[in-house]
Amino acid sequence: MATRTYRAAGISADAAERVVSVLQERLNAYNDLHLTLKHVHWNVVGPSFIGVHEMIDPEVDQVRLNADAVAERIATLGFSPKGTIGAITQTRDWADYPLGRATVPDHLAALNDQYDRVIADNRAAIAAVEDFDLVTQDMLIGQTALLEKFQWFVQAHLESGTK
Repeated sequence: MATRTYRAAGISADAAERVVSVLQERLNAYNDLHLTLKHVHWNVVGPSFIGVHEMIDPEVDQVRLNADAVAERIATLGFSPKGTIGAITQTRDWADYPLGRATVPDHLAALNDQYDRVIADNRAAIAAVEDFDLVTQDMLIGQTALLEKFQWFVQAHLESGTK
């Protein structure tokens, strides 16, 4: 009996392959981001430590859920998601997170930069899949909205309160 590759109905193999290429980049970015968030969680110190420390874990959980949804979408489209560290390091075009043990403001400023990158790349991904798969686009839009909310949490901590 021949092996058949199953994939979502109504999307061509070519379109699915294009979408999966975009999704694999998002999977790599999400896997990197959730590891970075845990790194921040473990290494943030100073005033406001506990609030930031506890704020990070729900963000980690949501980014992991984003990664899972993306990986499952790749599988639904008939491809194999690559969730290894090698997949991240072979394709990433961004620098590693720059801080170890550091203060709340330093970590949040660096984390804000990470969110800037991931959200901008998500917006590009949303545009890239528009002509091929609106289901994937909808998923990415929802994920981006959650990332923007988390970035708002980070930025609210960075606000000086004076203008």
